Amino acid sequence: MQDLLTVTGLILKAEPIGEYDRRVVILTKERGKITAFARGARKQNNRFLAPTNPFSFGEFRLYAGRSSYTLAEAFISNYFEGLRSDYEGAYYGMYFLEVCDYCTRENNDERELLKLLYQSLRALTAKSLDHELVRYIFEIKTVVINGEFPGIPAGEKLLDSTVYAISFIAGSPVEKLYTFTVTPPVLRELGRLAGLYCKNALDGHFKSLEIINSLC
Repeated sequence: MQDLLTVTGLILKAEPIGEYDRRVVILTKERGKITAFARGARKQNNRFLAPTNPFSFGEFRLYAGRSSYTLAEAFISNYFEGLRSDYEGAYYGMYFLEVCDYCTRENNDERELLKLLYQSLRALTAKSLDHELVRYIFEIKTVVINGEFPGIPAGEKLLDSTVYAISFIAGSPVEKLYTFTVTPPVLRELGRLAGLYCKNALDGHFKSLEIINSLC
């Protein structure tokens, strides 16, 4: 009998395959980004219907194939249901998923990015944090984790609080990132810098970002 592989991860993307199946992309702690097929997941009342939706985080048990996996069991610990009732927050969350799908690879060590994604989705559901602030922290820390952080650009005249915030984001562990708020002027400067970093390091096309920009 074929052995089961157990991974902990978060569903980045789900696509219909055939009449009833789903193809899901999972960012995992153990194997980086992987692709798995969930048989019958689009059937009403199928046990994989909810666990294969984007944002689902938990433990997945898989059968390994030559180039993909087949889902055997799923035990979801967090569906991030708060995002499903927050129209704006959901689009920010989808943007984070798109960025992680773009940045990650199979069999890479993506544990820090998975941790960042999980904590960022949690931060989006916190009423005390501005969605834009969460976005800029996520973008800057993603660039840092990917090893492409250039530091503060030469010639930039920034508020001291902005310089401190950038240094804090770059140097702090993921678990401590979402523990501060900023004034509107600092938020604007963070947004401008995050935009510069992403332009150089993340040149992908993100559909959800277009929608976010249209909401602003």
